[in-house]
Amino acid sequence: MEGQILNKMEENNNILADYGNYLLSVKGYSKNTIRSYQNDLKLFFNYILIRFGEKKKEELFDNKALSLISPTLLSKVKLVDIYAFLSYCTSELHNGDTTRKRRTAAIRSFYHFEIVVMQEKLEDPTQNLEIPKAKKRDPIYLTLDEALSLLNAVDGQNKERDLAIITLFLNCGLRLSELTNLRVEDIQDETLHIVGKGNKERNIMMNDACIDALNNYLPIRKQQIKKIEAKASNKKDGHITEETHLFLSNRGKGISNRMVEAMVNKYIKKAGLDSEKFTVHKLRHTAATLMYKYGNIDIRTLQKVLGHENVSTTEIYTHIEDDDVRNAVYKNPLSDYFKNHVHS
Repeated sequence: MEGQILNKMEENNNILADYGNYLLSVKGYSKNTIRSYQNDLKLFFNYILIRFGEKKKEELFDNKALSLISPTLLSKVKLVDIYAFLSYCTSELHNGDTTRKRRTAAIRSFYHFEIVVMQEKLEDPTQNLEIPKAKKRDPIYLTLDEALSLLNAVDGQNKERDLAIITLFLNCGLRLSELTNLRVEDIQDETLHIVGKGNKERNIMMNDACIDALNNYLPIRKQQIKKIEAKASNKKDGHITEETHLFLSNRGKGISNRMVEAMVNKYIKKAGLDSEKFTVHKLRHTAATLMYKYGNIDIRTLQKVLGHENVSTTEIYTHIEDDDVRNAVYKNPLSDYFKNHVHS
């Protein structure tokens, strides 16, 4: 149902376009986050229109339906209506805690935009809205041996490129979009310049593995660019555009998120690992876990490397201390007291 609703919507409607501009220019949110918030609101608007009898359930949520979202309608929304929507997301759409938490944030942010920025005279139904609590789960990550198996599985025509990509994931903890958006100019001596969420920038020092992997790939990339330029120059109207993306597809364009996901999935299977369990994002978890466990770095340093806004996000990686704590307790010389001292 959700997909049917969203696929029929256009992105050029005023109310959501203005809201998107606000999130981009003031909040500094990424395009992916803005798109997610807009989609959350489309779903919420559709639910409210049906709940208030403004449209029938079977009718598509299109621009005509969107025009019904007025300050008058928004002023009718009460806190109980929002909770009913979140309940619908749980029972009908089977949304998890994280998704419902994001939808709640989108609704709160939208009402703030309408009241403060657009200066609409509305009562804010989100004033006492509680954010759903997401259960904290230990991150899924590869062990050191599994990470080595993945690296050793890389081969084929694009071996140098693919190995460089996976090496950066496993050593620098990059997000998928951060990697695909990398430019050649972002390599600055032994430092990698990253543009993360909300266009926040950070620099990461590369270790020897990253430097070696890129040194092996860059000459291959240069040859690929030359072949493409030569092919274009042979055409009468050949147009050569310099591609600045660091990692290129076989067609010489910046590699897409989907291509990277497919490539990583292929090597995970080839390494004999569970492709359902391990994804591209799990490589980021792996990098963070290995850095924290073997690098003897503090949580604040890891936060800076990963580009987390809040240290609470980074704290999920402290789970790796559990084994060490357990071992320390069991190695306590008093742990065998009741085995060695039997009381009558």
